[in-house]
Amino acid sequence: MSYGGERAPAGLDTSRPSVARMYDYYLGGKDNFQVDRDAVDRIEKAMPGTRQVAHQNRAFLRRAVRYMARQGVRQFIDIGSGLPTAGNTHEIAQEVDPSARVVYVDNDPVVLNHGRALLAADSRTTVVTADMHRPDEVLEHPEVTRLIDFGRPVGVLMIAMVHFLTLDEQPYVMARLRDALAPGSHFTATHATTDGLPADMVAHTEAVYATTPTPIHFRPRAEIARFFDGFELAPPGLVMLNEWRPDADAPVTQPCWLYGAVGRKP
Repeated sequence: MSYGGERAPAGLDTSRPSVARMYDYYLGGKDNFQVDRDAVDRIEKAMPGTRQVAHQNRAFLRRAVRYMARQGVRQFIDIGSGLPTAGNTHEIAQEVDPSARVVYVDNDPVVLNHGRALLAADSRTTVVTADMHRPDEVLEHPEVTRLIDFGRPVGVLMIAMVHFLTLDEQPYVMARLRDALAPGSHFTATHATTDGLPADMVAHTEAVYATTPTPIHFRPRAEIARFFDGFELAPPGLVMLNEWRPDADAPVTQPCWLYGAVGRKP
């Protein structure tokens, strides 16, 4: 399989951009097609600095997973994970405790094919195909129930994913996920915001994502906070990514257009 030559696996739709492959391109990966690169380039033109935001998002993921693992969480479900590249959830969690178990969930077949190859030697980590819009499909997947014990705390990640849910979907999806978790479980998410952004930049970016199977919805902070209903937010709460427990040696970064938080189920 050679993405540089634009050869794709049989049955894979390369006529429309894929959010997972676009994110791979944001981060400098090679598992993407010209249609994905063109979409990212249009977003970067409308909203300069998007690649830097993607890297801030990945750095937040690492800090959030490390925080949850240090709170005693030993099993994780990373929903909408994209490709499990270096510095992703399983590597960070297993740095804290090598016995930590991780399930990556995505609905892009590229993620399944490449993820399984990358993780073939790790019995505590797997990749499954399921759709967050159908939470039962995630929670009841045989590979999820094989690795995850829902009677014990679980860390659920939806990094740069909840902004792909509509406000009509939000109550059901989030309640179903929250209700499946034992007390002491944690939930972390990042979400694109309208706060501080010109309306035309938001509109252009949403228009590009509207060409994918997963349109994006930028929202103000008050609407984003609703995704954390039922969870107690760890300090400093719901803040811009660069403000959430930055590493002591991290370079100073400008606020980006993503909010993030980690919450605990009481």
